[in-house]
Amino acid sequence: MSVNPKPLQLDDVSKAIIEQLQADGRRSYAEIGKAVGLSEAAVRQRVQKLTDSGVMQVVAVTDPMQLGFYRQAMVGVRVSGDTTVVAEKLAKISAVDYVVLTAGSFDILVEVVCENDEDLIDLLNKEIRGIPGVQSTETFVYLKLQKQFYNWGTR
Repeated sequence: MSVNPKPLQLDDVSKAIIEQLQADGRRSYAEIGKAVGLSEAAVRQRVQKLTDSGVMQVVAVTDPMQLGFYRQAMVGVRVSGDTTVVAEKLAKISAVDYVVLTAGSFDILVEVVCENDEDLIDLLNKEIRGIPGVQSTETFVYLKLQKQFYNWGTR
């Protein structure tokens, strides 16, 4: 039986730092310090601790369409055997940007980003369906990305 890890307890200042970065990931440590009542060095130290512990990441999120990746899709994967082994193999595929084990109709959901439909067909036939243990897939092609946010805050 798997046990959920105990969530890290964040104080109000760490939560405020996270919220500042969620609003603008390029905000300077000095600006954040003014907003949360800490020195620039103290903010830098806290951000480092938060990233080192895995609580947060500070990354640039791109629009795949602007970079020439015109086909995005979610692929539902049904697996026979160990789903974690298949998920690890899926995660190594460069066109895959999201892998999650699920309960329900699919064992794994995989988000993919491709240049075009032909690349998506190749990805499905030659890479994803070629993984031992993949029983079947169902592809949900994205027509329009209506909403994508990463600012769900803290508890």
